[in-house]
Amino acid sequence: MSDTIYDFTVAGMDSTSVPLSAYKGKVLLVVNTASRCGFTYQYEGLEALYRKYRDSGFEILAFPCNQFMHQEPGDAKEIQSFCKLSYDTTFPLFAKIDVKGRHQHPLYRFLTERARGFLGSKNVKWNFTKFLIDRSGKVIARYAPATEPSKLERDIEKLL
Repeated sequence: MSDTIYDFTVAGMDSTSVPLSAYKGKVLLVVNTASRCGFTYQYEGLEALYRKYRDSGFEILAFPCNQFMHQEPGDAKEIQSFCKLSYDTTFPLFAKIDVKGRHQHPLYRFLTERARGFLGSKNVKWNFTKFLIDRSGKVIARYAPATEPSKLERDIEKLL
C-alpha cells in the first residue's frame, strides 16, 4: 500500500502520464470538480487561493468527475475551455476520473482511506470534496464540498 501521494501516476488532460512525485515538496489541494454543479462557483475561490500561494509552494490538482448526476459530461477540451473562459483557472486540470465505486481511481482510494468524511465515511459524497496534502505527501485533512476554499486558507498557511 502506498504511503504518500507521490506513489501515484495520473493522466493529464492530454492523456499523458503525470507522476505525482513531480509535486514533491509542495503543499497540495486535491479536488474533484464538475462544470455543472451547484459548487462550480468554487473554481473562483480555488483560483484565488492558487494565485495567492502558488509562489510559496502550493498547488491545486483538479480532477473532473462525472459520477454525481452527470455534472461533468464534457470532454477534455470542453472542460479546459469552460474553466479558462468562466474562471480563468491556471491550476492543473487532469483527465476525468472515478472518485468512488468499483472503478475508483487508486489515488482516490488512497485519499479516502487516509481522510474519512462525515461520520467516518470513506466515500466521496459529491463534487468539490477537497483533500489537503502536506509537503511530505501525507494526507492532512478532508473538507466537505460545501466548505468554501477561503476557509482552507489557515490550514494551507500552516503547512507552507
